[in-house]
Amino acid sequence: MQTRQKIPATIVTGFLGSGKTTLLRHLLTHAGGRRIAVIVNEFGELGIDGEILRGCGIGCDDDGREQAGQLYELANGCLCCTVQEEFYPVMRELIARRGDIDHILIETSGLALPKPLVQAFNWPEIKNACTVDAVVTVVDVPATAAGQFAENPVAVDAQRRADPNLDHESPLHELFEDQLSAADLVVLSKTDLVSPEARASVEALVRAELPAGVKIVASEHGRLDTDLLLGLAAAAEEAIHLRASHHDHAEGEAHDHDHDAFQSISVSLPVVDRERLLAILARLVEAHTLYRVKGFVALADKPMRLIVQGVGRRFESYFDRHWQPGETPATHIVLIGQNLDAAALREALREAALPVGQTH
Repeated sequence: MQTRQKIPATIVTGFLGSGKTTLLRHLLTHAGGRRIAVIVNEFGELGIDGEILRGCGIGCDDDGREQAGQLYELANGCLCCTVQEEFYPVMRELIARRGDIDHILIETSGLALPKPLVQAFNWPEIKNACTVDAVVTVVDVPATAAGQFAENPVAVDAQRRADPNLDHESPLHELFEDQLSAADLVVLSKTDLVSPEARASVEALVRAELPAGVKIVASEHGRLDTDLLLGLAAAAEEAIHLRASHHDHAEGEAHDHDHDAFQSISVSLPVVDRERLLAILARLVEAHTLYRVKGFVALADKPMRLIVQGVGRRFESYFDRHWQPGETPATHIVLIGQNLDAAALREALREAALPVGQTH
């Protein structure tokens, strides 16, 4: 009897706003006929990333209707901390459907540690049916160049004075290093936003944290040859125990990597003024420790949904799809950061809302 081939799974990790969802959008758009199941794990109350990925047709049938079993959203948790409760049941369901699946893509929360997730692939039921094709770590080059993940605050004091949002006394550098230590491939994202010198500096910093033999590739807007990312056959679960991390703990010891240091605030609004909203968000980033802003926006004069994403002072926005028949256009924004004043943030964003019936 012929042994069934294991389903390859690619784990995409990286800090908040590094470009993981953008990379997944590109992979799904250029899947080349592969039947891909996607697991999205978000930090926050609203499934923004899942909504964005549905714009690629994932989770929908040929007529654009939502279809069960292709996109799995795990919200309000961290896969590395809730593997047994959240991840295992989904994997069991996918294994039961293994004849319909060519590849699994897993987008971790920006606060997730990849190592415990990779280790879960050694559980007998999963190990017999699936393998980790690769851990792909996405690195935000502009944020890294600005010192956001630096361990030594003194070394980046000039950058900190220029951008007071960057909190170099947080454990971000440890999370950054642990995401690199598990990597089988590193993608440098947003390289078009920095100078060649800054890119080279970031690449050198990243290389110093990587296991020997791990390749580094660069991308703009998530554009990479799919064959570079899928089919690496790393079988990462076999050697993950050899990858040291800051958050390794003794057997039986509770797993904790300080999620309480981060907050997620969701804000729901009606139709808003685009320029007013972006201006308010820019002011909030200056006044609060906000690492990530993401959401979808309803505009009075547009029949399409606007996606807004921000990392630090950098914001981008684009239309991803038309509002569906029977769907009430609405604005939903998620803010992720530290020491946030939820009431003040919500009050400020309400100023972007247009009165009912106003078109501009």
